[in-house]
Amino acid sequence: MTLRFRMLHRIPSVFIGACRSLSGNSQHGGCSPEMIEGHSKMVMNDVRNGLQDIVGASKTWSENIQAIKDRTSLSSLLVSKQEDLPVKRMKDSYLEVFLPLGSQPSLREKYLNVHNFVRFGRILEDLDSFGVLISYNHMKSENGSRSPFSIVTALVDEIDLCQKHILPDCDLKFTGNVSWVGKTSMEVQMHLSQYYDGVFTPVLNATFVMVTRDPENKGPAFVNPLKAETPEEEDILRKGKLNKLKRINISQQSLFKMAPNEEERKLIHELFLNTLDPRTVSFRSRVLSENSVWIAETKLKGLEICHPQERNIHNKIFGGFLMRKAFELGWANACIYGNSRPHVVAVDDIIFQKPVEIGSLLYLSSQVCYTQQNHIQVRVHSEVVNPYTKEHSTTNVFHFTFCSDKEVARVTPKTYGESMLYLDGKRHFKPYGKQNQVASHEESDISK
Repeated sequence: MTLRFRMLHRIPSVFIGACRSLSGNSQHGGCSPEMIEGHSKMVMNDVRNGLQDIVGASKTWSENIQAIKDRTSLSSLLVSKQEDLPVKRMKDSYLEVFLPLGSQPSLREKYLNVHNFVRFGRILEDLDSFGVLISYNHMKSENGSRSPFSIVTALVDEIDLCQKHILPDCDLKFTGNVSWVGKTSMEVQMHLSQYYDGVFTPVLNATFVMVTRDPENKGPAFVNPLKAETPEEEDILRKGKLNKLKRINISQQSLFKMAPNEEERKLIHELFLNTLDPRTVSFRSRVLSENSVWIAETKLKGLEICHPQERNIHNKIFGGFLMRKAFELGWANACIYGNSRPHVVAVDDIIFQKPVEIGSLLYLSSQVCYTQQNHIQVRVHSEVVNPYTKEHSTTNVFHFTFCSDKEVARVTPKTYGESMLYLDGKRHFKPYGKQNQVASHEESDISK
């Protein structure tokens, strides 16, 4: 469930032209009444411009060095303890932003894929920008000056999809607000819906974790405290705290830190036994069972040169760009593996371990790590490489769950390392997301 708030103070907005009659959406009414002439609505194109204005970011790459110097002086605006910051309400950070694919056909080219649906990778980019803007809205001061904070995405906790495909000729609406805060981090809940046949239908629900840093993005900075005003908001805060505890527990139980549990150990041993050659009495002789593929044979890799065009407001490579590239590689891998066009079901636990510098060589490596019936779990690992020292540094890890049109071959580990990869994929596997359990997020007029 999300919240309806009507206070969008100090947020840039534009007027959208009257909804046109389109051959693509005239039959199902993809133009939202909220986008008709005379209604001031914020659209996705405003988000990046708004972020640039909030932090005073450079508009062009040539202005980059001066913009960084100008932000250094903002350090004096930081506080020494969280209690010195004003307490905020959930409605203070709430935003609605439209992506008028139905009302403005010219926008579709950027979002359209060859199958005439919306590119999910582009939605990931928009969610990342939108989450940052919501966070700045929470941290906004009353004096209207440039923000001294550098807010970046630390984690995509989860994205659950409610629809198999997103239509390219119907308006989309992003809504969201800060749902929990710690000392230097905050959780942002976002929802995406699409206007179709007179109503907005849920498309996805997303939870991001953002961190707040100083003007030079070198150290942490405190976040405004958050208070609940209704029992509903108190429940949201409790869930936010539980989410944090769950993330801590998952981190502590990581296979990089702890051995698999008893059930997982039995599963791995069973997989091992099923691959032994019955004609020999040897642990070395391994054979694949019918309709199976070795994990080692499911890799697909890519390389990206990180140009200034893909920078964010802090002059690092935009996290949304990294998510889009990782998703598209993961999708291609699932497509090749399943021999059919898959659709994404869920995105889980995307970790941003370190920023990617402009000019980096970014290696992306995807691998099918778990399968179940017609579902494919893909892990994408990204790292930057220093071309002079050959040193590799991990920057991100991505987890995607895809669904194929038909049942796929079982993926099978051969080594212990591949067995850990298999178990990690199983842990992140979310076979249905919200597509078979569409949780209504009707907006409550609690701000009345």
